[in-house]
Amino acid sequence: MNGSDRILSRIKSDCDESVRAIEARAKREQDAVIAEAQQNAHLNAAQIAEDAQKQCAQIKANAKSRAQLETRNALLKQRRTEIDKTIDGLNSYLLGLDDKEYFEAIYRLAAKLGGKSGVIMLNRRDLNRLPGDFAQRLKAAGLDATVSDEPAGISGGFVLKSGDVEENMEFSAMIASERDRLEDFINKELFAQ
Repeated sequence: MNGSDRILSRIKSDCDESVRAIEARAKREQDAVIAEAQQNAHLNAAQIAEDAQKQCAQIKANAKSRAQLETRNALLKQRRTEIDKTIDGLNSYLLGLDDKEYFEAIYRLAAKLGGKSGVIMLNRRDLNRLPGDFAQRLKAAGLDATVSDEPAGISGGFVLKSGDVEENMEFSAMIASERDRLEDFINKELFAQ
């Protein structure tokens, strides 16, 4: 081998050694980058999993809260329906009393207006079934009133007119004015826990 061949061989050997060193360094850097990327991927995966669990827990909590609210609203709606039925039933009960019991209820209402006087107005049905002693029973209850021949536009009960002042003793009006108290009573009786 001559001198130029040796120089070339030496250069080739140095180049091969440099290439191997560069490849080894590149391999180490590649391994470090891959290791760091894997570590970051594991950290990111753990963070994503933790965030997903928190999100799932929040979704469950929201769904539970929504379900409880909807259940509560459904129960309140059902209560309202039952209270309305009960109050309507009370009015129907009063209107459906037989004549004797019906007018006893009228006399009890008249007693609440004891000491007052005026014209008592009844609906057409009540005027047609008026007991013979109606005026005397009103007086005995403390109400000095004459009965109007004109029927009132009410479903049951009566209206006492004293000049420009009217006392509305219609069953449905009285029930409406006492609705809050009746609702409290019905809630206690029907929905007590």
